[in-house]
Amino acid sequence: MKYDLEKVLPHKHPMILIDDIVEVNLDEHYIICSVNISKDKIFFEKDGVNPLVGIEFMAQTLGCYSYFKNNERTPKVGFLLGTRSYKNTLGQFEEGKTYTIKAKEVYGDTDLVSFECFIYNGEEECANAIINAYMPADTENIEGI
Repeated sequence: MKYDLEKVLPHKHPMILIDDIVEVNLDEHYIICSVNISKDKIFFEKDGVNPLVGIEFMAQTLGCYSYFKNNERTPKVGFLLGTRSYKNTLGQFEEGKTYTIKAKEVYGDTDLVSFECFIYNGEEECANAIINAYMPADTENIEGI
């Protein structure tokens, strides 16, 4: 099933960086998304995308998970609090390749969540991090959003 990511994420193109939701498993607390690296990506440079953009691939994957966890309601704005130990083995995300991003919730309460995130090039893990985010229950009264 192909999802309309503008309904899933609180972003509009071209800021939606991922391309598809591959699998959602709320019982086991994970989601898998994919990204195809092409010249039409907003952060594309020369032959690929800077590996630091992997953090945003992970963050958008978390946003997709949040949509499903929230019973597929209109997405809320979330705030990336930080990441620990972003490790990456790539010089860049290469043009023409499809990478998969897996995010597994390891902690969640009303407003704060923590995920283990992995990016794969085929079967090979090429990046990982712990991502912490904040999703306030009331974003309507936050100025500047």
